[in-house]
Amino acid sequence: MAFDKLNVILAVILGTLAAIVYSLRVLVLMDRRIARIESHIERAVARVMKEEVKIKKALTRKKK
Repeated sequence: MAFDKLNVILAVILGTLAAIVYSLRVLVLMDRRIARIESHIERAVARVMKEEVKIKKALTRKKK
């Protein structure tokens, strides 16, 4: 009888630990994905800024 309760308690503790480890794994994967998305956004913004500078230079040349 005592071993049955001990096994149940041990199973609950191990299940909880497994759930925590799995959720941390998911969080790490999501963090990596978000970081990758942010780097893509930064590159896109840099490209747009370069184009904006080119357009401004072209417009200032035409005015003169």
